[in-house]
Amino acid sequence: MFYGTFALILQTVAGFFTALLLVRTVMRFQRISFVSQLGQFVLATTNWAVLPFQKWVPSVGKLDLCSLLPAWLIQVAVVLILGLMAGRVEPVSLLLSALVFGFLGLIKAALQMLFWVVILSAVLSWVNPHSPLAGPLHMFTRPFLAPFRRVIPPIANVDLSPLVLLLVLQILMFWLP
Repeated sequence: MFYGTFALILQTVAGFFTALLLVRTVMRFQRISFVSQLGQFVLATTNWAVLPFQKWVPSVGKLDLCSLLPAWLIQVAVVLILGLMAGRVEPVSLLLSALVFGFLGLIKAALQMLFWVVILSAVLSWVNPHSPLAGPLHMFTRPFLAPFRRVIPPIANVDLSPLVLLLVLQILMFWLP
């Protein structure tokens, strides 16, 4: 029972910081301003993990590896900690599986984050389209919704592309371990 409780707490905290680091990565990639309240929150909660890497990890084009690398390392650490607690003793296989499952965990966290951002963006567009979060969320989701919007026309001025994107994200998350 202790292992399950600890695993839940560890995965929740790690997932929170991984999601924030991924948000920071996407915001930098899409040049979304950090001046907003969301941007300030993301900076304040991720600087501890990003600033040490900025000294020696370069960005690749618009991709901010200084934010992506700590997100991956957090996922690797979760796999290592849970693997050690479960009693796996082979360090080489544990390390290799942590590197691979850390990467898969990062992809799953990115898909989950996008899933919730699309839902939040859709709800805000109905409830309060002029919210301070609406602009950054729209900029965040626009590249992911664009391919679906080209294929699926609005029906009675209702955009169904978020529903299709949510279905695709659910299918992708279903296939990941």
